[in-house]
Amino acid sequence: MKIAQIAPLMEAVPPKLYGGSERIVAYLSDELTALGHDVTLFASGDSTVTARLAPVWPQALRLDPSISDYLAPHMVLLEAVARRAREFDVIHSHIDYVGYPVLQRLGVPSITTLHGRLNLPVLQRVYDTFGDAPVVTISDAQRRPLPHANYLATIQHGIPELLLTPSFSPGGYLAFLGRISPEKAPDAAIRIARKAGMPLRIAAKVDDVDRRYFEELIKPLLCASDIEFIGEIGDHQKSEFLGNAAALLFPIAWPEPFGLAMIEAMACGTPVIAFRRGSVPEIVDDGITGFIVNSEDEAAQAAADLSRIDRTRVRQIFEERFTARRMAEDYLDVYRRLIAREEPLRQAV
Repeated sequence: MKIAQIAPLMEAVPPKLYGGSERIVAYLSDELTALGHDVTLFASGDSTVTARLAPVWPQALRLDPSISDYLAPHMVLLEAVARRAREFDVIHSHIDYVGYPVLQRLGVPSITTLHGRLNLPVLQRVYDTFGDAPVVTISDAQRRPLPHANYLATIQHGIPELLLTPSFSPGGYLAFLGRISPEKAPDAAIRIARKAGMPLRIAAKVDDVDRRYFEELIKPLLCASDIEFIGEIGDHQKSEFLGNAAALLFPIAWPEPFGLAMIEAMACGTPVIAFRRGSVPEIVDDGITGFIVNSEDEAAQAAADLSRIDRTRVRQIFEERFTARRMAEDYLDVYRRLIAREEPLRQAV
């Protein structure tokens, strides 16, 4: 099968450090290639994948201080895809609704994975207009604010089975991984760790939009000896960071569409303590791969109960549910359904 993947241009594929959507695009493209498919990735020129790379911008936009209009490079991206559309059996977009006006006019089966939140009022108008655009969600919870879109499947993320190395020791600290922002609630993670009487290590990036939140609310809390702020880390650092942790704290304050950090922790055999919001109940098996809690007090109590979790079992469930191979096979099923559905229409033209 000839497959086009369209990646966002904000980060390289995969990202050098933090980045969720682009990381998943990399894992999916590589896994589809390993399964014998002809994959072309439309992405930034500093991307590194085993699929064919079609570079449409020299480097990731986040690394280019000269870029003030992030939409313009994506217009170039979509035109590059449109000019080559007939080369592919299916086109898979990861740039949300930006591609709908173009993809629906190419005469090639296409699908868009929605990686972000859908609870923004403006999206109601978008999906009233593009209600027939076929989409995939990354959790069932992600769909709730927008029930009338053309959902073909929910496909949970997966990462390469051997990407991270598990550790089955109890771990000596609590971990927070991801991004410093109000919705990720690192301040809650700090309070939970203190209530639990455990040190906390924070590996996270600070975007410009969240700089004030970091400087005013988080940075003053980092002076304590039991709180360590590491900054952004890459994949090569995660096995050690997560594998040596007693648990990953995931105290989200928003309806998280997926939460890649949770399965990264599970790949390391590390349990997750997460608030009952968004996708969490679909990812964490309560009492088996971690604990789903409703408050900071419950999270601190869960930290005291971590000896109940079998870290070997955590890793086993990761291998059963959250590998890139499983994700790729799920998407291939959707691609085949799309092609079979549209083939009679194409023959009739």
